Amino acid sequence: MRIGVVTGLRAEAAILKRDDVMTVVAGGDPVRVRQLAQELVGRGATALMSFGVAGGLAPGLARGSLIVADRVLSEGASHDTDAAWRQRLLTALPEARCGIVFGSGRIVASAAAKAECHRATGAVAVDMESHLVAAVAARAGLPFAVLRAVADSAGRDLPAAAVAAFGGNGIAYQALILSLLRRPGQLPDLLRLGLDTRAALKSLLRGGAGLGPGLGLGL
Repeated sequence: MRIGVVTGLRAEAAILKRDDVMTVVAGGDPVRVRQLAQELVGRGATALMSFGVAGGLAPGLARGSLIVADRVLSEGASHDTDAAWRQRLLTALPEARCGIVFGSGRIVASAAAKAECHRATGAVAVDMESHLVAAVAARAGLPFAVLRAVADSAGRDLPAAAVAAFGGNGIAYQALILSLLRRPGQLPDLLRLGLDTRAALKSLLRGGAGLGPGLGLGL
């Protein structure tokens, strides 16, 4: 059994260095997400997981909160996660919140936009990969799961520098620096986002360490 895992960032992928996992880094590019997820299927993945940080949509979800999706929504599509795998994840991670994850084609950056997304979809968190991985898993007939950790909470506006820096190839540091030079007042919010993301990655590290063979699928 080898689980194929799609992440957005290298820091997320680095958490899952284990023999029963094949991990790819898509960098937030939807074309790469689909391509790399399909490549995992071609390499013999027996199941697919979307793993990494997410934006909080539900009020009260603190930074670092773990999310296990029961369903992934996007514009025009809905995919349930594998029920048995989901239950094993929740048993192994009793602190995790189970709920809908919304897959977005763009960063949901403002608190107002997050509130509207939560109202419209009922989703507790948002990311940019899960809906695409879910579609590949459905076509291949493979079990699918989502494990995410909240970085930016629902009430938090993302600084413009963070939005500008996140592109199809991961973090564009030149764009980040240029945005900071134009608006240096963003720096405190950017540093706070960095701390929040670090907390989310630590939660993922603890969560991943608590999962058994096949990231819980093989329990």
